[in-house]
Amino acid sequence: MRVALIGNPNTGKTTLFNALTGLRQRVGNYPGVTVAKKSGLFSLADGTKVELIDLPGIYSLAAQSLDERVALDVLCNHIADTPPPDALLVVCDAANLLRNLFLPSQLAELGIPMVLVLNHMDEARRRGMTLDTELLSRRLGGVPVVPCSAVRAEGVPEIRAALAALRESPVKASRVAWDAPVQAAVERVRAAIERDTGKSLQPAEAQRVLFDANSPVLERLAWPAAKREPVLAEARELIRKSGANPFAVEALRHYARLRQALAGVVSEGGAATGVTQRLDAVLLHRVWGTVIFVAASLLVFLSIFWLAKFPMDWISAGVDRVKDAVGAMAWLGDKPMLHSLLSDGVVGGVGAFLVFLPQILILFFFISLLEDSGYMARAAFLMDKLFSWCGLNGKSFVPLLSGYACAVPSIMGTRTIEDPKARAATAFVVPFMSCSARFPVYALMIGAFITPKYGAWIGSLAMVGMHLLGLLVAVPTAFVATRFFLKVRPQPFVLEMPRYQLPRLRDTLWRMWMNAREFIEKAGTLIFAITVVVWALSWFPRDAAVAERVKTGYVAEVAARENIPVAEAAKRVEAPAPEPASPTEGAPVNPLAAELDHRTASAYIEDSYLGRFGKAVQPVFAPAGFDWKITVGVLASFPAREVIVSTLGITYSLGEGAEAESDDLRGAMARAVWPDGPKAGTPIFTVSVAVAIMAFFALCSQCGATLATLSRELGARWAAASFLYMTTLAWLAAVAIHQVGLLL
Repeated sequence: MRVALIGNPNTGKTTLFNALTGLRQRVGNYPGVTVAKKSGLFSLADGTKVELIDLPGIYSLAAQSLDERVALDVLCNHIADTPPPDALLVVCDAANLLRNLFLPSQLAELGIPMVLVLNHMDEARRRGMTLDTELLSRRLGGVPVVPCSAVRAEGVPEIRAALAALRESPVKASRVAWDAPVQAAVERVRAAIERDTGKSLQPAEAQRVLFDANSPVLERLAWPAAKREPVLAEARELIRKSGANPFAVEALRHYARLRQALAGVVSEGGAATGVTQRLDAVLLHRVWGTVIFVAASLLVFLSIFWLAKFPMDWISAGVDRVKDAVGAMAWLGDKPMLHSLLSDGVVGGVGAFLVFLPQILILFFFISLLEDSGYMARAAFLMDKLFSWCGLNGKSFVPLLSGYACAVPSIMGTRTIEDPKARAATAFVVPFMSCSARFPVYALMIGAFITPKYGAWIGSLAMVGMHLLGLLVAVPTAFVATRFFLKVRPQPFVLEMPRYQLPRLRDTLWRMWMNAREFIEKAGTLIFAITVVVWALSWFPRDAAVAERVKTGYVAEVAARENIPVAEAAKRVEAPAPEPASPTEGAPVNPLAAELDHRTASAYIEDSYLGRFGKAVQPVFAPAGFDWKITVGVLASFPAREVIVSTLGITYSLGEGAEAESDDLRGAMARAVWPDGPKAGTPIFTVSVAVAIMAFFALCSQCGATLATLSRELGARWAAASFLYMTTLAWLAAVAIHQVGLLL
């Protein structure tokens, strides 16, 4: 039995879905669109398996947003691989019945059996309301009406029983009794569509074409305007001649019928319920409401940034331990390529996406708390005016702010934005926020070249400036995208202010788990693949002659430095490490052998396909002051921005594991000079080059995880557009900064 779960936003639909299906849920996407498809399984008392499809929350069938259109298409059997439902489970807010019953009244036109669930009965009782569900059921044509409080799991067994009864004896809700002119107009539209397009429509779909001037149903029909406009004009004129407005008759007729149906059903007890009003007086205040929201947002941001740091460090340490364990495997001793593949490619690839999990979990924990408590709608209301001028809305604020911690969960967090164009624009500019992965790049450059020359205060200002740079670019980008590309039409920002309630911990944890699982399954696989590809480019062709050449040169250097014969120098380089003085000391190391290993790794990077490609494209980055080592670092950091630090450590012969605070790395960079050409002997790293590198990483989409998530959420075209746009912008900014620096 296939059942579609549908209802207005904020009616507790998700809570009921979780209560019915528990752990047996699947999340995917509807074919051809980015709208999430969530379904789950549960069993009825007689053993019947029920597949529950959680449709996007909608207020009516007048579908405008992508989510609403998908809901209508599923109900009308217009989506591939998604058969029409056998029954509807329609969730309404028991405390706001008149408005909530408009949707099931429309759904009755589809002729699908339904069960009506009156959720939030606990709130209705708190208000002193009583509901005669049997009377309401009779007036709606005998459909089962089940009172429920999903957050308390009250009414869930009754819902299962109602679905079992519906399977044995399907009951359809009674339809609105349309006046003869309206019926004639609908039939005229249906007949014309079938004649002109060869497609048959249900009466409910023909109503959408007739009653909604900009109905998206027309896009699917491909009904030629030359044939469409005269038919619609005549049909609407029929309604006008009867004294009704064709664009208002649907709402007026449904509400007139619902008022009659609710007469005597709802009894108001007159209980005082001022909690929501008293809280809104503070939380929606122009001044105090904004202050509280900014403080709450900073708490979310700092939690993602700081709290996630500890588990991220644990994951990184765990990945390092696994790498060490792989390195200790004796059977890999004579297989260096396989060892590197397992250690740097496979283990490093898995670690590359697992390290983001703490941030994803923390972000969605807070988003779930904000949404389920009813505060998210208030926050969106407060921030709407701040963002509306550039085509975004109030719900864009939280993803943009949390983007300073990590773009991956922030892009996933844009799912709370109903308008698909505003959601796309927000997700597109989120990568401009300076995430935590950029911090090591800023720390390395500022610590090596800004602070030593200009002092700690200027260094701090530079750090703040780099974090603000992305925001200064993101806002005008959003303005251009929404005005000229997405062409978002100015429209009022309408949202419902739900009641305040305590979030249910089970639902919060469940949402965290579902989003984490989706990230691992979808984005994680792509991140892993990218990491392995970058490893392969940095490993091959691995010519043994490179190592021999480096060794010969290094032995000669040691011989000259120590003033000893070459043979003696070779013995010292190849000598085993001395035994440790005590068991508590670390593993013994021959410093000459370690230095040789570092130089060999650097030479292999230079000779690899990645190094060759870096040298080939270095002229493109030359106007920004980048040499081939910086360019290779830029290319190698595509899986994750912070990789440039360790890559520079290798190319400067310091070995793997170099950190931004490393004095050795900073010193090596400060001493680096151009080897040849007109700039031979001059420093490679200057203040302008350091700032150019930081600006490049602040604006460039150097993050495989972000692009993978963007592709998952919006599609491959959006990810490609983001990469091209941000990379071009970053290159222009880096070149401009360096060239101005040269002039100064």
